[in-house]
Amino acid sequence: MANNQLRVVLAQIDPVVGDVAGNTRKVMAATRQARQEHDAELVVFPELCLTGYPPEDLLLRPGLLKRVNKALQTLCQQIDDITIIVGHPLGEVGKELFNAASVINKNHISAQYLKQKLPNYGVFDEKRYFIEGREATIIEINQFKIGLTICEDIWFIEPSSQAADAGAEIIVNLNASPFKQDKTQLREAEVSQRARENNVPVLYVNQIGGQDELVFDGASFAVNAAGEKCVQAIQFATALVPITLHKTERGIELSGPQQPLMEELETVYQALVCGLRDYVEKNRFPGVVIGLSGGIDSALTMALAVDALGAERVQAVMMPSRYTSQISLDDAAQMAAILGVQYRNINIENLFQTFLRELEDVFAGTQPDATEENIQARCRGVLLMAISNKTGAMVLSTGNKSEMAVGYSTLYGDMAGS
Repeated sequence: MANNQLRVVLAQIDPVVGDVAGNTRKVMAATRQARQEHDAELVVFPELCLTGYPPEDLLLRPGLLKRVNKALQTLCQQIDDITIIVGHPLGEVGKELFNAASVINKNHISAQYLKQKLPNYGVFDEKRYFIEGREATIIEINQFKIGLTICEDIWFIEPSSQAADAGAEIIVNLNASPFKQDKTQLREAEVSQRARENNVPVLYVNQIGGQDELVFDGASFAVNAAGEKCVQAIQFATALVPITLHKTERGIELSGPQQPLMEELETVYQALVCGLRDYVEKNRFPGVVIGLSGGIDSALTMALAVDALGAERVQAVMMPSRYTSQISLDDAAQMAAILGVQYRNINIENLFQTFLRELEDVFAGTQPDATEENIQARCRGVLLMAISNKTGAMVLSTGNKSEMAVGYSTLYGDMAGS
C-alpha cells in the first residue's frame, strides 16, 4: 500500500470476562477477517479485550495474568504481516499492575502503552487494581505516526496532548465504555474536542455486549482533525469497521462507513436486548421463563426475550386465580401466540386456597388485605422457580423500574428472577 495511505480496522468485538482463551480466539478471527476482507494493515481492539471488562477481582488472581501472558505469546506467534493493538492487564498481582495496550507485529510486541487516567466513580473501580501510566507511546506504520490512549484518557486533555507533542499524527483510543442514555453524544463531543485541540484525527473503538449490570453499545467512530465525524459503526452488534487514512496537502483525511444512529427509545430497547442476550449466553442458560399477567410489563418482557434469544428459547406461563379477568387471559394467550413462544396456563387457585386453609387460625379475626394478594404472587414465584430448577431456564422478572424504585412488588413473588 502506498505510503500516503493506511488501512485501519476497528474491531468492535464482544469479549467474555475471564475467558482469556476464548477472547484470544476472537482477536485472531477478527484479525484474519480484517486482513482478508479489508486488506487491513492495522487492527485496533477494545480496552482489556483479552480479559473482558470489567475483570474486577479476577485481577487479583495470578492465574489470570498467567493466561494473559500466554495469550500474548500465542498472538505473537501468529501475528506476522499485520499490526494489531490489544488491551490487557500488564504486571504482577501485589506489585505494579497496569491497564495496558500492546502493539503486536512481526511475531513480537513492538510497543506498549499504559493507561494514564484511571476512573474511580460510578461503575468504575480501576484505582483498586491499577497504577497510572505516565508516558506517551507512539508507533509508526507505513509512515503514519500513531499515538495510543485508553478509554478515560480521552476525557482529559493531557494524554492526547502528550501524544501529539511526541509527534502523533493520529490518536487511537481503546474503550470499554458502558451504555447510558445520551452517552454517544457525550463521547463524540469529547473526542472531537481532543481532535481539534491537537489537530489530529481520533479513532475510537468500543466493545459491545453485556456483563452483569453493564451493557456496552459499541458505536465505534472516527473524527478528522477538525473534529468532524467521518466514520460511524453500528450499535449493539459486533463489527469490523474499515477506515482508510489518506495523507494529503490538507492533512490526514478519513473515509469509512457511516451507519445511522438509533433514536433514543430504540437504543434503550436494544440495550435491554443486548444485555439480556449476553447474560443468558455467557452464563449458559438454555433459555428463559416468564410469568405472564396479560398486562404491558410482562408483554414487553416477553418481546425483549424473543428478540434477544428467539421464540424457541422462551417459555411463557399464565397463572390465573379467581381474580384474573378474561381479557387478561385472552391477551396473554394472544401475545404468546403472536410471538410463537411455548405457552402454559397453570391455575393457582388450589395453591392459594391451600395456603389460606393452613393460615386460617393465624388470620382469624383479620380482614383480607395485601397479605392475600402477596400470597398469590408468591404462589406464582414458586411455580416459576420450580420450572427454572427443572428445565434450567432463567426466570425473567417482569417488574418495571417505577415498581422497583418505590418497592411496589412482592418479595419472593414478582421480584423472583433476573
